[in-house]
Amino acid sequence: MSLTQETLPAADPVGLHRVLDRPRVLPQAAARLDARPEVADDEVRLRVERLNLDAASYRQLVGEHQQPDGALDVPALRARVLGIVAERGKMQNPVTGSGGMLLGTVEEVGPASPLGLRVGDRVATLVSLSLTPLVLADGLERWDGRGEQVPTDGHAILFGRSVAAVLPDDLPDHLALSVMDVCGAPALTRRVVAAHHERDRGAPVVAVVGAAGKSGSLSLAAARDAGAARVVGVVPVEHERAALEASGLADAVVLADARDPVALRDAVVAGGGPADVTVVCVDVPGCEGGAVLATADGGTVVFFSMATSFTAAALGAEGLAADVTMLVGNGYVPGHAAYALDLVRTVPAVRSLLEQREARR
Repeated sequence: MSLTQETLPAADPVGLHRVLDRPRVLPQAAARLDARPEVADDEVRLRVERLNLDAASYRQLVGEHQQPDGALDVPALRARVLGIVAERGKMQNPVTGSGGMLLGTVEEVGPASPLGLRVGDRVATLVSLSLTPLVLADGLERWDGRGEQVPTDGHAILFGRSVAAVLPDDLPDHLALSVMDVCGAPALTRRVVAAHHERDRGAPVVAVVGAAGKSGSLSLAAARDAGAARVVGVVPVEHERAALEASGLADAVVLADARDPVALRDAVVAGGGPADVTVVCVDVPGCEGGAVLATADGGTVVFFSMATSFTAAALGAEGLAADVTMLVGNGYVPGHAAYALDLVRTVPAVRSLLEQREARR
C-alpha cells in the first residue's frame, strides 16, 4: 500500500517526508523518523535480515555493557539497540552519531522508485542506518553480541536517493556485507592515489592506519592497484602485524598506537615515510594529530573513521603548521561496491584477512 499525501507529506527523494522533527532537518540529523511500512511512490521497503553496525558504534555499545569481570551483558546490549531503534525510528547511536548498514530482501517497490530494484532482490544498503527508517520485530534474540553483524527481522525504507547493491552470488553473505560496509574506503583511496599521479608528483608513499581491518586491508590493495610507490601498513598489536606481514599486502608493516602522535609519525617514517597519502581506518578517537604528523607537506590525509573529530583534525593541522589536505571519507564514490567486491575476488590476501577476522568473532 502506498502512502498518500493525506497521511504523509509529498515524497521527497532525500527522505524529508519521513522526518518527524519540526522544523524539519535531513534524515541523518533528525531525532526521529517515521518508519511505518507503507511506501511512498519513490520508496522501497526491505525485509531486514541482518544489520551491520559500524565499528565505532559497536565498540562504544560493547564498552557500555561490559561488566566489571569483562563479560558482556548481552540482554542489556540487545535492549539498548532495540531502544534506540524504537525511540528514533532508525539505528543511530546517540553517542557516536553513526549507524552502519543492513542486508535485506526487497518486499515492495514504489512505482516511481529510481533505484532499479525488484521484489525478491537481496540487497545491501549503501547508505547509513543513521538515516534509514527502521523497525525491528524479533527482540534481537539471535544476536550474541560478539560482532557487528546482527541477525534480526524487521523492515526498512529506502528513499529515492538511497543507494543499495544486489548481493553477489559468488561470495558468502557475511563477507559481502562486511565488504560493502566499508566499500567507500578503497574507492576513495584509489582516486586520491591516482590524482597524485595526475598532478605529476610521481607515485606516492601511502600509509594506512588500521591496516589489518576491513577498510584498512581493502585500502592497502586499492593503493597498490592505483600505483603507489610504497605501501605502509600501521597496526596496534603484534598478532595483526604478523597477519599483515604474511599477507604481503604492504611493503612495510609497523607497530604503533595511532593515538600517540609521535609514535605514529616515527613508525611511518621507519616504514619508508613520511607518507604522501595517509588513510585513517581506525575506530577509536584521538588519531588525528598523528595522522597529520605522519604526512609530508603537500600530502593528503583521508579520514574514514566515524570516531574522528574533524575539529581536532583541522585545529591540530593548523597548530602544527602542516600543509596537508584533509578529506572526509563520506562512504560514497560511484562504483564503490563493485570495486571493493572485485578486490576481494582478485586479491586473495584481502579475502584471507577478512575471513580470518570473521573467524575470530
